[in-house]
Amino acid sequence: MLRLPFIALANLLLLLRTLLGAPFRMFGARYRPAYVRFRLTGEPTYRERRRPRFSLGGERPEPADITSLERFGEALGLLARDPKVKGIFLELEGVGMSSAKREALVALLADFRARGKRVVAWAVMVDTDTYALMCAADEVLMPPMGRLELVGYAAESSSLGEGLSRLGIRPQFVRRGDYKTAPELFTLPQLSDIQRRTVESFLDERYGVLVDAVSGGRRKTPDEVRALIDQGPFSAQRALAVGLVDGLVSESDLPRHLGLVEAGADEDDETELEPLDTYLGTLPFPPVPWRRLRRRPRLALVSVTGVIVPGKGNPGGRMATSAAVVKALRAAGRDKRARAILLHVTSPGGAAIASEEMLEVVQRVARKKPVIAYMDQVCASAGYMVALGAKELWSAPHAVVGSIGVFAGKFDVSGLLAKLGIHRTLLTRGANAGLLSFSRAFTEGERAALEADVEEMYQSFLGHVAKARGRTKEEIHALAEGRVYSGLRAKDAGLVDRIGSFEEACRHALSLAKVAPGDFELKTYGRGAGRLSLLKLLMGAAHPQTYGFCPLAWTLTGGERGMVAELEAQAGKWSWLVSDET
Repeated sequence: MLRLPFIALANLLLLLRTLLGAPFRMFGARYRPAYVRFRLTGEPTYRERRRPRFSLGGERPEPADITSLERFGEALGLLARDPKVKGIFLELEGVGMSSAKREALVALLADFRARGKRVVAWAVMVDTDTYALMCAADEVLMPPMGRLELVGYAAESSSLGEGLSRLGIRPQFVRRGDYKTAPELFTLPQLSDIQRRTVESFLDERYGVLVDAVSGGRRKTPDEVRALIDQGPFSAQRALAVGLVDGLVSESDLPRHLGLVEAGADEDDETELEPLDTYLGTLPFPPVPWRRLRRRPRLALVSVTGVIVPGKGNPGGRMATSAAVVKALRAAGRDKRARAILLHVTSPGGAAIASEEMLEVVQRVARKKPVIAYMDQVCASAGYMVALGAKELWSAPHAVVGSIGVFAGKFDVSGLLAKLGIHRTLLTRGANAGLLSFSRAFTEGERAALEADVEEMYQSFLGHVAKARGRTKEEIHALAEGRVYSGLRAKDAGLVDRIGSFEEACRHALSLAKVAPGDFELKTYGRGAGRLSLLKLLMGAAHPQTYGFCPLAWTLTGGERGMVAELEAQAGKWSWLVSDET
């Protein structure tokens, strides 16, 4: 009840500000823009993040920048209801969105167009993914100097086996599952047939989505689109000639092209495309962020982002530490206002002990309130294990899912040490005490012990999946052994429950908590992204734990391939690895 006077006062101030500014906005209404400019760059969030009221330094977004899909959708809804607005102008620059967010953005644009408004897209440098997004517009424009890099998709795999052998380094790995191909990076001289088929299955799927997007947007047959892709890349002039763009317009000529400059106006007319803030300034009574008397339902968001590792640290970034994720889960579980939890997993894998610790807490929290796991980029191996604790698993159509398998090993550098004239003497007490030493190969007994441990861990992984998915271990084994799936194929295999968007997963989580459909508050638990310390990982190699990665997933979802290769190369000790497929 103490909130009510403050809410009433805040709403009164908002009302006064709106009424006092109305005459000025009415005067500006005659200049209301027919097209509102938006700028898409980087990767906007699904929902708007709270920004500190007072912050020192830091780069602030431009007025036209799309900061979240939530705010963009609200803006499109407002513009769609205004008969004076013809449409939007969408500028694209350096877009790096996941496929799930691109699909969500395309859905927003399709709904806007269905309400009788136009979307005009413009970009200078356009890559394959960005062009597929531009095809959702009514009109695609480029400046005369522009470039269209429409060439399809490529995935490049490295094989270090022969090179390491020349250096005198012998990778020694034990894996459970022919499709658990991560060690092949170090052991084979070239790409294996299994790895080739795995990569090509994802390339085929992504290529098919691209062809469908261009075919539908540009009104061409799939065969015509495939032929055009094979002719790429294109200059802007060539792209116009073959019908991939609708016109070549420089930035300064865009207002005239959109009809915002009257015929016969001076060539030096400096009419500009205005952002949403300028548009709102022309509305006599713009939307007012009234303070609510009744709080919105709260949905908790806990992210598991990056390589899963044991220990402390901030969740997010390129590492998800067990202590931080567990702390965030417990806080979300204790929050009485949070009616349900969305567990957003974006991880290529990691350490088994850390993932099982997270899984146990997810299961415990899920007994108190509904928990939905959502994967929109990569949820592989240890990441998939964490997600198993949720009531339901949701996936974007083209996320990388699965990789149920285990591998372990080390690098025997005795040959390299001999070439360098370095001599190491290993003294032990205990048959397997030298298991972790990289100065010699495994003995028969050590390898047998390692194989037994890997098999035990694999059976444990199968047991977790079988219990969570209501299947037998034999049924899961037929789907496992390191196999990876797209979200759609994982749904057919029974490894996920539903295919949907981030917003759909959020609303479904709240529906399980008996919350009526409507607006809701999304609160994030856990601190922001932390930086990955390569030095820390190198020092951590002195302990029996290394970290597995999912290079295929990182490559196909825009990860930093060079960084992944660098981290893979530093893994000098063995451990149980519940991880990747490549």
